[in-house]
Amino acid sequence: MSDVQVRPFHRGDRDQLTKLVNAHAEVVVPGMRVSVNTVLGSLERQPGEFIEDPWVSERVTLVAEQRGRVAAAAHLLRYFPDERAGEPARDAGEIRWLLYWPAASAGNPYWPDATGAAETLIAACAGVFGRWGVTRQHAGGELPVPGVYGVPEQWPHVAALYRGAGFSHTGHTEVVYLARVEDLPSPGRNPDPPLDGLAVSRSVGINGCRLSAVLAEEVIGYIETEVLDHPERLSRHGGWADVGNLHIAPGYRRRGVGSWLLGHAAGWLRLAGANRLLNYAWLEGTDPGGL
Repeated sequence: MSDVQVRPFHRGDRDQLTKLVNAHAEVVVPGMRVSVNTVLGSLERQPGEFIEDPWVSERVTLVAEQRGRVAAAAHLLRYFPDERAGEPARDAGEIRWLLYWPAASAGNPYWPDATGAAETLIAACAGVFGRWGVTRQHAGGELPVPGVYGVPEQWPHVAALYRGAGFSHTGHTEVVYLARVEDLPSPGRNPDPPLDGLAVSRSVGINGCRLSAVLAEEVIGYIETEVLDHPERLSRHGGWADVGNLHIAPGYRRRGVGSWLLGHAAGWLRLAGANRLLNYAWLEGTDPGGL
């Protein structure tokens, strides 16, 4: 399309890019938005990904400008081709995310169709991969936003673009769950533990506050929750929390231990002022972490 220019991201694009990111985020998780600073920071590195982020050798952000508007944008990663990167990502190029505004309803003369801009942009991404000489290409939709990763089903326009460019879905499908903390069980409503002698202990976890189920000095399960209240990075979603880990030892599953731990976590989150909780599970129910 002659009215589309694909070029590197400029700092002056930051507000339009953030609006594009938030439009795609809040259709997946209600009200989930991030700040301009979060978006800009994520283009430089992913500090929370301390394992995989050091594998990245190069980052490029491209935008497709149409009639003076950022109609589409993509963030690309190149991974080291040697032992500096883990085997799954070694010598790969990845479209970390590609976003574009969907077509307006028929008859709207003021909202240009950005499909052509997105097609031009993804062709430019393929050109970058060619210059990098990577041996594998991946594409996804992991935004710097809790609960938004993979290619969400709420982005059919992005999925169609990827398919048209030759990408296909591999691997598993995950479900993102959202609950109001007030609707979760609590120890006050059911004070008796599911097993005689079961007690809860609190400690620092690897993904937030850890609450462990302890039976005769044996930890038979635990849950970790993290409050996602970082006002300097995230906007308009104070009160969110995330389940970082939930594990129950095989011999104690389906005996109420998980629900009991969730209730204690809910009580702790209410004290912390969190009112919404995110959790994730494989669609097939075969998460290797198990419950």
